[in-house]
Amino acid sequence: MESPVVVGVDGSAESLAAAEWAAREAARRGADLRLLHVRDRNPRQGGADTTRSAGHRPAPRILERAAERVRTVRPDVRVREAQAEGPAAAALARAAEDADPLVLGSRGLGRVAGLLAGSVSLGVVARATRPVVLVRTDAAGERTGAGGDGRGDVVLGVDVIEPCDEVLAYAFEAARRRRARLRALHAWRAPDRLTLGAAGPGPAGDQERAEEWLRFLSAVLQVWRDKYPDVEVVETVAEGKPAGALLKAAFDARLLVVGHRIPGRPALPRTGPVTHAMIHQARCPLAVVPHT
Repeated sequence: MESPVVVGVDGSAESLAAAEWAAREAARRGADLRLLHVRDRNPRQGGADTTRSAGHRPAPRILERAAERVRTVRPDVRVREAQAEGPAAAALARAAEDADPLVLGSRGLGRVAGLLAGSVSLGVVARATRPVVLVRTDAAGERTGAGGDGRGDVVLGVDVIEPCDEVLAYAFEAARRRRARLRALHAWRAPDRLTLGAAGPGPAGDQERAEEWLRFLSAVLQVWRDKYPDVEVVETVAEGKPAGALLKAAFDARLLVVGHRIPGRPALPRTGPVTHAMIHQARCPLAVVPHT
């Protein structure tokens, strides 16, 4: 039986958008949907109290409103409601252990009010050992198109030096469920020309490097192409910083998938620079898949 899709709700517009996205994801998976509201009794230590951040609405009303939103989108999905005690990031990370995935609303860069934005999203992603999906109210892809299911690609960031099976599997499965094209991207950096002297590589040398990286990417993806023959795959390499290349590729994506390496010291959870940038700047739904 599929693990439930769990979505954190606090009454904000972002969390309601996340509930809507989670309902569609649950329908794709044939899974239950669990609406989770976290009550943080120590807001100074873990973020804003959910009832205050949602306009003083009590927890039952927050859950009821989210359930109403879900029923308008996917009345066929079985919905369960639950509450947990804060601090918010820790409680949501615990919920992620039984979820597939945990879904949260996110305001992105520059918006700090509300429970499920900013530092809480970062804290959950840093702690979680299962996939976490962040959804914005203005996200493209999943919230546009016929039936609200969108028509864009699933975009996957791939590190061909250290490819991760968990991340690749999640992206291919997401594309299969959506009958979407998978665009796999690896970003590479040219060697510093100052260290190579005046006779450093010109355009021809850069083109050769790009072709070499593309061959590496093809080799990494071949086994997954064999496992998912029905998924159309587009392989892309780009010179430059990974964050910038991914943001450009995922501008109108249905879903962006990136990995998050679980730190060796659990007491010091953190996100890497690329994941951090995607959390704050990605416009489309973002799936962060942890791996060891």
